[in-house]
Amino acid sequence: MAAFDTQAQTPRKGGVLRISVDQAVAKLNPLATRVNPEYMVSELLYSALTRLRVDMSVEPDLALSWSSSPDLLEWTFVLRQGVAFHDGSPCTANDVVATFEAILDPKTASPARQNVGPIAKVTAKNDNAVVFTLSAPFADLPVTLAYTNAKVVPASVIKSGLAKLDSTAMGTGPFKLVSYEGDRKIVVTRNEAYYDKARPYLDRIEIVVYPDSTAEGSALISGDTDMISTLPPTEFARLQKARGVKALRVPSGQFCNVNFGCDQKPFNDVRVRQALALTIDRAAMVDFVSEGYGTPGNDTPMNSAYRYYTAQALKKPDIPKAKALLAAAGYPNGLDATMIASDRPPVRTQLAVAMREMAKPSGFRINVETMPHATYLDQVWKKGPFYVGFYNMQATADAIFALLYTSDSAWNETRWNNAAFDKAVHAARATVDETKRRALYAEAQKLMYIETPSIIPIFFDLLAAQRDWVQGYQLHPRGAVFRLDHVSLGSNAPKRG
Repeated sequence: MAAFDTQAQTPRKGGVLRISVDQAVAKLNPLATRVNPEYMVSELLYSALTRLRVDMSVEPDLALSWSSSPDLLEWTFVLRQGVAFHDGSPCTANDVVATFEAILDPKTASPARQNVGPIAKVTAKNDNAVVFTLSAPFADLPVTLAYTNAKVVPASVIKSGLAKLDSTAMGTGPFKLVSYEGDRKIVVTRNEAYYDKARPYLDRIEIVVYPDSTAEGSALISGDTDMISTLPPTEFARLQKARGVKALRVPSGQFCNVNFGCDQKPFNDVRVRQALALTIDRAAMVDFVSEGYGTPGNDTPMNSAYRYYTAQALKKPDIPKAKALLAAAGYPNGLDATMIASDRPPVRTQLAVAMREMAKPSGFRINVETMPHATYLDQVWKKGPFYVGFYNMQATADAIFALLYTSDSAWNETRWNNAAFDKAVHAARATVDETKRRALYAEAQKLMYIETPSIIPIFFDLLAAQRDWVQGYQLHPRGAVFRLDHVSLGSNAPKRG
C-alpha cells in the first residue's frame, strides 16, 4: 500500500492549491501547535533545523550539515547563509539559540521541550553555527530537531513576547501568511526569498476548514478543493470510486489509545487495566473502527513501522480471566466508569463505543461521553482518568516514548511513572550500539505490554485524497508532516484568482 507518487513529473510553477482540513487551526505559534492542521500551517510558514523525508530519514532544512563529538554530548549544526525571515531580517545562529531557549523554558509550555532531546545548553559558535551541549549522550538529535514544534522564530519576537505569534507569523518557511481565520480559512503566498530558489512551486495555498467529512469529500469531487489532508475510512471508500480523484493510503504508526490515570482509582491497580485489555477483540476493532484500513495494536505505541519494534503475542479476548482480575482487584461485581471521547477525529468515539460493548461481558459498565475537541483539550486532555487519545507516528522510538510515556514526558497522560521503563528508554537513547539499543527498547515495550498504562488496540493507515491534477504530493507516514512546498499543479487544474 504505497502513497500515490508523482515526484517523477516535472513541476509547473504557479497556481493556487486549495486543501481541506477537518478541524480548526486554533494556534499559529509554531512552538505551541497541537493538531495536524496547525502543524501543516506551521510547516508552511516556518523552518526547522532539519526535516523528515517521506521514508522517515532526516534531511537539511535551516542546517546544512551537522556533526557530533565521539561521546554524543556535543553536536554542531552549520546553518545556511543568507536566509531571511519574512520581514527581511536575517536568520542567524542567535535566532536558533533564542528559539531553543524558549522551547526549553517551562513557561513557554512547548511540547518540544521534552521531545527535542536532553539539551542542556545551546550556544552560537558564530553567526552560522550552533552548538548543542547535551546533559546525556543522544544519538537521535538530528532527527528530533525536525520535531513539529521546533521551528525557528526570530529572537526579537521572543524578546518582545511570543503572544504575537498567536495570530501573526514571522518565519523563514516556503510561504508567508496572507490571512488567518482559524475556524474557516488560512491563506499563504509563496515566499520569493525562500532559501530554495526552485521551491515552492505554488503561488498560493488556501487551507479550508471542513468539520463535516461528507461535505469535505463532496467539495473534492466537485473540484472546489484539490486535496483532503485526512480522510475517515467511510469517505475513503467513496472517493476511491470518484472520477478524477486519487485516494491515498500509507501504513503508519498513528494510533488511538485509551489512557488510564494510573495514579487514580480504579486504574491505579494494574489488574483493572489488564482486565480491560483482555476484553478487546483487536482484529474486530480494526474492522469496526478503521473499516479494515489499519492493523491491530498490542498496548505499546510502536508497530512494524518503527525501526526498533519488537513483536509480542497479540492479546486476545479472555473474558473469564478479565473477570478474575477484576475480582482480585476488589470488583467482583464489576465496575462503572465514564470514558471521554473527543469528536475529532470521529474514530475516537467509534473506538470508545466498540470498547464499551466488548467490555460488558466481563463486568465493565462503561459510559461513553463525547465532547467537542476544543472542550476535550481544555478540560480532559492530560487531566482525565479515562479517555481516548489519538497520536501521530513519531520519527523514532525514543520520540514516541518521550512524548507520552516516560515520567518526564511532555504529555505524561497516564502518570504511569515506571522507573524501570524510564531507565530502559534513557539508556537506549545514549547508545549507538544497535544490539544494545534493540534490547533496551524491547525491554521497554515488554513493560508496557504487561502493565498496560494505556490500551492501544489499533494502528491506522493514513488516508487522504487529491484531484488528479495535483502533482508531487506523497502522504507522509508521520501524519504531522506534509511537504507541500514539493507540490505543483498540472495543466488541467482549475484557474483560481
